[in-house]
Amino acid sequence: MAKLAFLGLGVMGYPMAGHLAAAGHDVTVYNRTTAKAEAWVAQHGGSHATTPAAAATGAEIVLSCVGNDDDLRSVCTGADGAFAAMSAGALFVDHTTVSAKVTAELYAAAKSADLGFVDAPISGGQAGAENGQLSIMCGGDAADYTRAEPVMNTYAKLCRRIGESGAGQMTKMCNQIAIAGLVQGLSEALHFADKAGLDGRAVVEVISQGAAGSWQMANRFETMLDDHFDHGFAVDWMRKDLGICLDTADENGASLPITALVDQFYKDVQKMGGGRWDTSSLFKRLQAL
Repeated sequence: MAKLAFLGLGVMGYPMAGHLAAAGHDVTVYNRTTAKAEAWVAQHGGSHATTPAAAATGAEIVLSCVGNDDDLRSVCTGADGAFAAMSAGALFVDHTTVSAKVTAELYAAAKSADLGFVDAPISGGQAGAENGQLSIMCGGDAADYTRAEPVMNTYAKLCRRIGESGAGQMTKMCNQIAIAGLVQGLSEALHFADKAGLDGRAVVEVISQGAAGSWQMANRFETMLDDHFDHGFAVDWMRKDLGICLDTADENGASLPITALVDQFYKDVQKMGGGRWDTSSLFKRLQAL
């Protein structure tokens, strides 16, 4: 069992760190809101620290799941950041969805400090984190990934190294691009069914068994029809991710017309007051037209 640190106890990080503790690892957690860290320790044992540096001291592997580029920079290289406190040869694994730019920056900073760095964004939502069924897409040096994989498998359904540093974040962008189109397509199908006077549940029962079937359809159509939009990844976070995708597409020349359009639809949802609704709220936008 390893001595680990986990930085960031949001809806994903809290249960992920819990799986590590349940597996027998010695886990020290850090969260910007100390009360959340104290609650985690009360539930799972281990210990908590008041700074990323304190949490990372003596850890073999430090894992993070925070909010955005600035949050990640802060816990890595900011005041009381983890990198300065980590021992030579230790490994940092980042589960945050961030830009490829900050990943490259932190990979270089880690290397200069004789640390390993693996970008390992996740997919599967809160339920996947709670059930230990996340899909983890990784970039980084092969040897570093090999060290990290057994730890990540504690909460993974599938964990795979895609390539060198940054490949994990690029793969997560592919994931978000695909989701955006799928959710909009499902929303339009349910909206059309309603306008046509059809029973949406009966429609999905049939079409989900054919070529139209998807995870989004299987897991979100009922909550969408029930007007419940508090099941998972928030619109505010999706817009952050899609912004990363669109910025990167500008750099590499990819054409993402559907992604750009759906990003604007999510902007409409935010204007409706739905920034904290889950991503399936694209359906609610159509209902309001």
